Amino acid sequence: MIKTSIFGGGCFWCTEAIFKKINGVVSISPGYIGGHVLNPTYEQICTGKTGHAEVIKIEYNSSLISFKDLLVVFFSTHDPTTLNRQGNDVGTQYRSSIFTDNKDEIKIIENYILELGENGVNGNKIVTKIEDDTVFYLAENYHHNYFSLNSNAPYCSFIIAPKVRKLLDSKSSFIKKN
Repeated sequence: MIKTSIFGGGCFWCTEAIFKKINGVVSISPGYIGGHVLNPTYEQICTGKTGHAEVIKIEYNSSLISFKDLLVVFFSTHDPTTLNRQGNDVGTQYRSSIFTDNKDEIKIIENYILELGENGVNGNKIVTKIEDDTVFYLAENYHHNYFSLNSNAPYCSFIIAPKVRKLLDSKSSFIKKN
């Protein structure tokens, strides 16, 4: 069965690159959600004034990967303990969030955060928010498949590539075999 999830883990170029490597993920769309401006542009959300987060909308085959397994990937490939920041990317648009109104998913998220422990990650409290699944706006075309198309760009080489390498080095059972 094909299901959809929306994750905000900082820059959507990074999260897209990570989840493209995950078995069972059918499609990934970078975009914006959670703000108050209709049809926001990248330039608008970069100001931090629209309230939107950079996110990826994932369609996945739930017979190949569970929602909890997606959470494992999500929480292990970004820092869920930094408020409105991932590395040098700072602002509310880079917040750690999961967008859902599904009560079963909310319970799974809450339980997984509890499972990670009260000290969270590296002794720091997890600040990931569960936010209402509101209107998702698809990002501009040049953001799609960004890492694959721009792997030699400095941001991709220094920020995204190490995250992808770390995932691949983990030998996780979730990684695509191709």
